[in-house]
Amino acid sequence: MICILLVAGHGTILETQIKNDDTGLYSHLTGVPKALLPGIGGKKILDFWWETVNMRQLFTEVYLVTNADKYKHYERWATANDFPVENVVNDGSTTLEDRLGAVADLELVIRSRKLQDDIMVIAGDMLCADQNFDIAQVIRFFRSEPGELIIYYELEESEKSSSRGIVEVLPDTHRITRFLEKPQEVLTASRLASVVFYCIQRDTLSYLSNFLSLQPQASDRSFGRFWEWLINEKQLDVFGMKLPTGFQLIGQVGLSDYTKWLTHYSTKQQHNPAKPITCRSFARVGLMGNPSDGFNGKTIAMSICNFWAEVTLVESQTLVLVPHPLNDPTEFGSLQDLFYISRKEGYLGGLRLLQATCKKFYQFCSKQGIALTKQNFTLKYDTNIPRQVGLAGSSAIVSATLKCLMKFYNITDNDLPKPIRANFILNVETDELFITAGLQDRVVQVYEGLVYMDFSKKLVEEQGYGCYISLDMSGLPLFWLAYLSDPSDSGRIHSNIRQRWLSGEPLVVEAMKTFAELTDQARTALQDRDWKRLAQLMDQNFELRRSVYTEDCLGPGNLKMVQLARQFGSAVKLPGSGGAVVGLCLDEERLVEMKQAFQEAGCVFCVIAPYNPSANSDSGQH
Repeated sequence: MICILLVAGHGTILETQIKNDDTGLYSHLTGVPKALLPGIGGKKILDFWWETVNMRQLFTEVYLVTNADKYKHYERWATANDFPVENVVNDGSTTLEDRLGAVADLELVIRSRKLQDDIMVIAGDMLCADQNFDIAQVIRFFRSEPGELIIYYELEESEKSSSRGIVEVLPDTHRITRFLEKPQEVLTASRLASVVFYCIQRDTLSYLSNFLSLQPQASDRSFGRFWEWLINEKQLDVFGMKLPTGFQLIGQVGLSDYTKWLTHYSTKQQHNPAKPITCRSFARVGLMGNPSDGFNGKTIAMSICNFWAEVTLVESQTLVLVPHPLNDPTEFGSLQDLFYISRKEGYLGGLRLLQATCKKFYQFCSKQGIALTKQNFTLKYDTNIPRQVGLAGSSAIVSATLKCLMKFYNITDNDLPKPIRANFILNVETDELFITAGLQDRVVQVYEGLVYMDFSKKLVEEQGYGCYISLDMSGLPLFWLAYLSDPSDSGRIHSNIRQRWLSGEPLVVEAMKTFAELTDQARTALQDRDWKRLAQLMDQNFELRRSVYTEDCLGPGNLKMVQLARQFGSAVKLPGSGGAVVGLCLDEERLVEMKQAFQEAGCVFCVIAPYNPSANSDSGQH
């Protein structure tokens, strides 16, 4: 592949304003070409691009196209920066009036140097907010798609679509369906702005001369007009790749715009690296419908503040995953110590969850056409979610890690929407780590709060996910949670229920339908604030579960906790896969007595503190 940096524009507005500025602050920049003006971090704008593309393993040659007016500046720059002077191409123009136009400049270097290869084209006078993005990732994505490639970014709030080339992109295929050069806001809802950063296949280069023959005026020979013609009229296959960062083409902007964006991007660069990113995800309790989330059913679940997983990300020289001293032990006091810890905690802690999430995140972004920066980071985690009691501890770590990665790389909800995010978290666990799991936990940890979920087969098959609705959390009754202090095997539910369901056993199939019906009734009870009815439904939910699972499957520890709660008149059910129970206490006077009874039975008991995202604007980020 060959890279061509375009710096042949005549920046008359900016140059004139620098020359006429009476503050004296910019007098040293008089006559300096746009691409050689100061950029982010003190280096020249062109220095950044040359550092980015100066990679022999990616590009056989790099060319620079300039004009006759500024040629000597770039010749001197090339000599000082180990750029091959013979690759600086002079287009012969000296004024704005006799300019060739951007597409003609590109065609000139291809024709005059007889280039026959795929081409990457970049405007060398473009400010980039991100000084570390991976150009190799751009090339890999270009080669994975059967067409040309346009780089785009999401406009910041202050930017107007009428000042940019706007692309409309199909999210599934990344194909650009329409290109609009500086459109009025009413013409498109898209906020995705193209920049002069393209990859063009060798076989498509002949279109350049065809386009130029149709455009005698230099003002019409812009890349915006070229892509409008190629995409909208010729309907060539052109794909889009998103860089989660801002770009500003200095082009024909004035001094105030140049200094504004330079300050804006420099401030971003200064603030991001030093500040750690910390995100939380919370444990969840299934209030209704469990375990039907894996059986095309319906569920209601709630995230709770009592227990959480927290992940902290801070930028670093290399990528480091920090083992948790308790959950990822590598040192033991003795062989006996290793034996007891391994028996109780298992062999694998949270470190594998961090690693699998990072791997899947990179894979997702590459496939989705999102070029990530080359920044490295250190990840560490902490969690107080009890193990092996079905409170979604593993998915909480994955969820919190994903939040950190999204924030660090500026990945938005548009790039990774909430329902897809829940699927992503599930895939980290099932595809990468072979953990048996369903969607319910991941959905409630992404949406947070009290969530109604419908996983009906038709919905999931048609759109790839279910219907998820956040419910009002105001005025909830008192819920409590109890779990086995040493769950070992007594809290786990072992069953062949899924095989029985798949084989169409009437008892199981009918039970799953009833779970879904109970969930809809519970949703109505929650909306009506009918807590007595909700308590009845929770009890029915458990009895239905008991009718499908054998006593041996349910486990003696779970049954013991259910029976104990019922002695105190509390509604009770299993909130997950076993090892814990969740209850609804309508008679709060008996709560203290019940708590003591659970504690005496060797259980941990706590009053649930629901996590309400609407009351926490940071939504799990601290």
